[in-house]
Amino acid sequence: MSDSLLPYAVGAANRARRVAVRMRRRVERLQTAPAFASGIRPRPALKAVHFSVLGGRTLNVALVAPPAVDVTAAHLEFVRAGRHLRLDLDVESQGDGTRLLTATTALRYTDRGDLPDTPGEHGPGRAGMALFGGLWRIGVVLTGADGREVRAGVGAVALPTADGPTAPVSPSPDSGAHFRIMRSVDGFAVLKVRAPVHQAELDRFDLRWDRIVVHGRLIARQGPSSGYTAQAVRRGGGTVVQAPLEWQGDSFTFDVPLAEMVAGGRSYRWDMQLAHGRTGLKIGRRLTDVRRRHQVIRTTFRIIALEDGTLLRAHAYITSAGALAVSCVAFEGAPHGAEEVA
Repeated sequence: MSDSLLPYAVGAANRARRVAVRMRRRVERLQTAPAFASGIRPRPALKAVHFSVLGGRTLNVALVAPPAVDVTAAHLEFVRAGRHLRLDLDVESQGDGTRLLTATTALRYTDRGDLPDTPGEHGPGRAGMALFGGLWRIGVVLTGADGREVRAGVGAVALPTADGPTAPVSPSPDSGAHFRIMRSVDGFAVLKVRAPVHQAELDRFDLRWDRIVVHGRLIARQGPSSGYTAQAVRRGGGTVVQAPLEWQGDSFTFDVPLAEMVAGGRSYRWDMQLAHGRTGLKIGRRLTDVRRRHQVIRTTFRIIALEDGTLLRAHAYITSAGALAVSCVAFEGAPHGAEEVA
């Protein structure tokens, strides 16, 4: 590199370094909960080799046991609003002489009123550890060989900042609740639980030779199922077409009303949604860790033959926002009895 270009290269490197520092600080602020995890009295923090919620619902813990304590038993404590939940940890010896405290359990969301009123500690049941919304303080209780207990916290673990194909944090695919490990302002790990949001989750859609069938489920249902209707809403024009809706529990199925969506020989984009009163819930794929769903979930155009013999070109796809949309247009003068085209 010539001497004349060296200052520009040094300046570009310095700017890139400053941008990286600002991004790291911004991510740290987003991951920091406005609360103290350890209270007023300071306490030691155990280093976490792994401490995360995988798949939106599975808590995985691997902590380094302190060498000064001959740990014979240990457990995690989750504390919020007078509730104490307990998760037993296994003590595993490593080849280098250290010991890890490990555990894996499922997490599930529950309303606070559904928990028992009896005080004391409760461990995870068969369906996993039940948590209600809010910030849960996390502590570790170590039992030594002499029977004495030592209490400590869990040091915060930074989430990866790389923009990969999947997000490091995702909602639970079962309930729609969010379980997220965050950092408190005093440097400890806390668990933030957010209740499910009222939404319509897309499970799949079937592209057939004569129809498009949508399968989904309702999250955080408000009121009876009879209060919901399926709709296709034309983008830009505001035209709404109703579709018969079938229910099985919180799961719903309906056929896209293609015959009523074809008009004027033009291709329109229609958003699929559930209507509940004056609220429209766009049907979409949201309970996933995939970042760019419209690039991963790819579909082809199809030629569909309706009952009256009309041929139309339809495309059901996932938008960049994760919502389900359908565009369709009829062929002018097309013959009847067309076959499906992949």
